[in-house]
Amino acid sequence: MEKILLVSEVEGVRLDSFVSDALEEISRSYAATLCEEGRITLNGKPLRKNYKVSVGDRIEIDLPEPEPLEVSPENIPLDIVYEDGDLIVVNKPQGMVVHPAPGNFSGTLVNALLFHCGNSLSAINGVIRPGIVHRIDKDTAGLLVIAKNNEAHTALAEQLKAKKANRRYLALVLGRVKEAGTVDKPIARSPSDRKKMAVVSGGREAVTHYRPIEHYEGYTLVECVLETGRTHQIRVHMASIGHPIAGDPVYGAKNDKTKSNGQLLFAKTLGFNHPRSGEYVEFSAEMPDWFSEIMGKLKRV
Repeated sequence: MEKILLVSEVEGVRLDSFVSDALEEISRSYAATLCEEGRITLNGKPLRKNYKVSVGDRIEIDLPEPEPLEVSPENIPLDIVYEDGDLIVVNKPQGMVVHPAPGNFSGTLVNALLFHCGNSLSAINGVIRPGIVHRIDKDTAGLLVIAKNNEAHTALAEQLKAKKANRRYLALVLGRVKEAGTVDKPIARSPSDRKKMAVVSGGREAVTHYRPIEHYEGYTLVECVLETGRTHQIRVHMASIGHPIAGDPVYGAKNDKTKSNGQLLFAKTLGFNHPRSGEYVEFSAEMPDWFSEIMGKLKRV
């Protein structure tokens, strides 16, 4: 499968970053792998991952055909919010990993989707992430859309890239958030801890809008709206302004007393233009019981 990218605006960006930004379904690490395999070229010449793109470049990408599926279907119940022939919207529970990874090849959302959908999932993201257009963290609950065919996958990915999808989250954060605001800070892998993300100069663009909904003693329930969708974006951004998410084992605060098993972050609303009809559709889910129980123990102020 060949894809062609024309560089029309950016200048001096690394090739692997440019490709992953231009194609939402391709990660930066996968773009680097494609470079190593000689599958990304300019005028027929293979490019290194650190090549700096220039306006006018015509980048050709030779995407390999999907390998035979090695991930096993598993009969795991799914909370299906909506489903048709092109896509499926699910409400992922806290604790479920979205797709298999080394050391974790079972019990994931993909395993459940393979059982439910069979071969009716897009192949763009290969054997490990069939149908997966976007992700949320293991301990973040809430809504995800999965593509059943390549056409739907491409249309949905383009909306995410163009910042046209509506993704709204609820988060319980430490401290009192007095007013609405926006965090516009680039995010990249932390230079000091490769297992964490951080606000890093020169990282990928990341924009999060937030507003307080309810105040509690020591905490604030906020709504966060994603303009971009970087790894751990809301968690990193809220921590960067002094309001880490309660229960977050990575970016949280020591004075958090909620005793949650994971971050209190919930992907409540998901809206987009349907890839076939073009009509805007929007879905919402109720706050999980475990989240509500923790909220019920807090004192409003």
